[in-house]
Order: sequence, then structure tokens, then C-alpha cells
Amino acid sequence: MRNILLVAKREYLEQIRGRAFRLTTILVPAAFALIMGIGYLSSIGLGSHKHVAIAADDALLANDIRSQMLSEKEAKATVDVIAPATAEDRASLLKQVQSKAIDGFVSIQTPQDSADGLPTVTYTSQSAGDFTTSSRLKDAVNHAIVNERLAKGGMSQAAADAVNKGITLETFQVKKDGSVVKSNAIASFYKGYVMAILLSMTTIMYGLNVARSIIQEKTSRIFEVMLSISKPGDLLAGKLVGVGLVGLTQILIWVVAAVAIVASPLAAATMSGDFAVHFSWVEGVLFPVYFVLGYFLYSSLFAGLAATCETEQELQMYTPLAAVPIWLSFAMIMLIINDSNSFWSVAVSFFPPCTPIIMFLRMGSEIPPTWQFAVSIALMLLSIWGVLWFSSRMYRVGILMYGKRATLPEILRWIRYS
Repeated sequence: MRNILLVAKREYLEQIRGRAFRLTTILVPAAFALIMGIGYLSSIGLGSHKHVAIAADDALLANDIRSQMLSEKEAKATVDVIAPATAEDRASLLKQVQSKAIDGFVSIQTPQDSADGLPTVTYTSQSAGDFTTSSRLKDAVNHAIVNERLAKGGMSQAAADAVNKGITLETFQVKKDGSVVKSNAIASFYKGYVMAILLSMTTIMYGLNVARSIIQEKTSRIFEVMLSISKPGDLLAGKLVGVGLVGLTQILIWVVAAVAIVASPLAAATMSGDFAVHFSWVEGVLFPVYFVLGYFLYSSLFAGLAATCETEQELQMYTPLAAVPIWLSFAMIMLIINDSNSFWSVAVSFFPPCTPIIMFLRMGSEIPPTWQFAVSIALMLLSIWGVLWFSSRMYRVGILMYGKRATLPEILRWIRYS
């Protein structure tokens, strides 16, 4: 145990003091804060101050559309109306768009042979990606057409506006204790998605750190000196514990930074109301549990593989194998978010390489039953024991092998020797 703690301390201090740890620990929260700030600032005034013309056969309909456009204070649009418009008027507007005198124009024509009586609406502009203005125009046209139809049917203007406004659907979730709380599907989706990304990124990253550390020691022959004072199993265990503590330390710093960013006025504007995100104590407790289990599973696997490799380039050939469970997990994200208790959602959450990601995707929608947490953790512990048993035997022999590529018969021979 003393040797394990000494190796763990060495690994922990070596990585904590490294430049890479300091840079990633500082730059990742800073990058997220910068991205959030840029996204917020760039969205201010998006699609505003547009100069648009409306060319229509029906002057009343065109003026109603203009009123809808001007009612949006954020748009700050300038809207001209040409009604009734002729072919020459539309040709003139096209030239104005080409010369950038206006940003675009809407053409509204009602065909004589239209069965439903709905007009043909087109929007012509220089920018193909101005979806904000297109969306506002579409809403304004739909609103004006519905208003016109309701007014012709005898409905008052106030009643027509109320129908156009529609209803607000509030969603609630029943907890296991019978309490009813407000919920939001989009917020739940992003919460589970972000936590799953963080888990997958950190477990793979620190698992690869263990593997690279083994290859570096193997190629520098420093391991021969270390083996003279400690057992191979103690060295592997110490390395796994030390690097795992580095990962927990970095995640703790990121969580503190994330709380500070979320508490800022900048984030409060985007994470309130419909986009409010709430974390339960269950998620807070289980996150480090699944991180540690996922880390030990992947890092013990990479440790055994690293012992069979001569260079980091050779190790990188195995990296896509570790990404397969992650791809599988995120490929099922829509199924899991929509029905977190389906057969496939539960089955994949019991598959140890996918368990940490899938369980947090499920928790983003609904907290699974306690027995499922117990089963998933028990299966992960059994898998870790099996992978460690296999990897430690590869590690004991492979760490001292030089200049010879490990083949499958060689690896099986190593396991028998150890």
C-alpha cells in the first residue's frame, strides 16, 4: 500500500505541476465563457434594421403585414408597401435589391384559379442565409392572412389576435415522492448532453494519459529502476489512482468555474425561464461515482494496451476502439431522451463501457429507479475487475518487452507466464 501511495503521489504532483494541466484547466472554462459571450453579443440585433418592401395585390393585406413587422421592436425594420403592385413595380424592386437600395422584397399574389384562395408569397433578397428576416416575414404573413380570414367570417379583431397568439403549453413532471415540478424538455436534453460529453471527454482523456505515461517510462527504461523497489501491480495501481485524482481535481475546478459563469448576468439571460437548468442531489452524487468507474475501466484497458505498444503512434491506432461505445451512446440520444425507460435505454445503460454516458442521458429526462443504479454500478465494478485482471498480467510482462511487436499468441503467452 505504501508503494501504491508513493506512485500515486508522484503521478499526481507530476501532472498537477505540468504546463499542460495549468493551460487546460484555465483555458477550457475561459473558452466556454468566451464562446458564451461571443454568442450572446453576436445575437444582439440579429436580423434588425432591415429595409424591406411589400409588393401585393391586396393593399389591406399588405398593410396588415407591415403592421405585424413594425410591432416587433427588436426588428427595428423599415417596411415599404406597394399595393396594388404591377409587374413593373416588382421588376423595379428586384433592381433595388440588386443595387442594395433595399435588403429584400416580399411579393404576394393571389392566383385566380387557386382552389383554397391562398396567395403565393415569395421573398427575394441578396442573402441566402437571412433566416431571421425570413422567419419574421413568414410569421407576419401567416398572422395577416389568418386575421383577414377570421375578419371575413365575422370575428372581431381582438378575438382574431387572440387566436393568432395561440396558447402557451407548460410542462410539469411528477417526481417519485408525488411532488409536481415544472419541467422543460430542451433544458433536460442539454443538461444530460453536456454532462455526458464531460464524462466521455474526461474518462477517455485521462485513460490515454495513463497509457502515454506507461509508454514514456517504457521507452526511457526508467521502469527498470522502479521495478527494483516495487511490484508491477503496485506501480499500475498507483498510476491509476494518481492520474484519476488529477482528473477529479480538474473537474472540480471546472465545476467551480462553471458555477461562477452560470451565476453571471450574461448566463442568467440565457439560462432562465424556459431554458432554466436544475440539478438534483442525485446527479451531483453520482457524477463523481460514474466518472471514477468510467475512468478506471478505460484507463485499465489502455494501460494493458500501452504495455504491448512501442510508441505513442502505435497506441493511437487503438483509440478509435475506445470511441465506439461513445458513438453508440450518442447515436441513441434521441431514443433515450424521449423514452428513458424503454427496453433499449435500460439495456444499453447496463453495458459497462456505455453506462456512465447513458445513465446521465437518462437522468436528464427522468431519474431511473434505484435498482438500476445498483445494477449498473455492480456490472461496472465486475468489468473493472476483469479488465484489471487481464491488463495487469499484460502489464507485468509487456512493460519489459522492447523491440518486438506484440502479437496475439505473444499476449496469450504473457498472460500464462504471469
